[in-house]
Amino acid sequence: MKIISWNVNGFRAWVKKPGALEFINKTEQPDVFCLQETKAQPEQIDGSLFPDYPHQYFHSAEKKGYSSTALFSRKEPVKVWYGMKDSPIENEGRIINAEFDDLIVVNVYTPNSKPDLARLELRHTQWDTAFLKHLKKLEKKKPIVVCGDFNAAHYDIDIARPDANRTTEKKPGTAGFTDQEREGITNIINAGFIDTFRVLFPKTIRYTWWSYRAAARARNVGWRIDYVFTSQKLKKKIQDATIYDHITGSDHCPVGITLS
Repeated sequence: MKIISWNVNGFRAWVKKPGALEFINKTEQPDVFCLQETKAQPEQIDGSLFPDYPHQYFHSAEKKGYSSTALFSRKEPVKVWYGMKDSPIENEGRIINAEFDDLIVVNVYTPNSKPDLARLELRHTQWDTAFLKHLKKLEKKKPIVVCGDFNAAHYDIDIARPDANRTTEKKPGTAGFTDQEREGITNIINAGFIDTFRVLFPKTIRYTWWSYRAAARARNVGWRIDYVFTSQKLKKKIQDATIYDHITGSDHCPVGITLS
């Protein structure tokens, strides 16, 4: 089973980018693919562009052109539902849950803390806590795969310039690399979930997001903020974890796993 996740930074622009559709429909042909930041309402997404994925689910923000997620599957899920209990953000279309025979796939677009860290407290004390509880509750039913944009680089190896962005006594840190956001990722791992890429490639430097500024991608000044986590029960089934950093079409690149 192959699962791919991609923050496309606007679905309607993304599908027009060279190679975007070919990557999904012909090159990789995943069983399930999850999109974040589609910035679209369901009626603005042309599902016919993915003829091999008849089962399509959309969770759109109330605010048009903002946030939003989508999930496409070859096989019909047993059940699909949206959001999570006790979410501090109910109207931004950030979570899709899809239960299959042997596992549950969770597609998440974690809220950004904002450049001025205006949402850091909300994210750290409310969202991250509620989301981890959500994952642990789902895991009681079936093993889970949770993928998406977590808007946080975990280790120093996951960011090109850690010293310039970390939290210190003199500064709170850059959004996406504050102590609080990094703690959120640590808590997911400490709860037993596997960072699939880092487990398979503990010392490999690869990024999933690059700023559009200052030719950051060309210079590979990036961040690894897109992840695929799995339950421990799936560890022996992980055949590969991939960062497709050669694929363009967004400021993020796709990430994915293959399970036996």
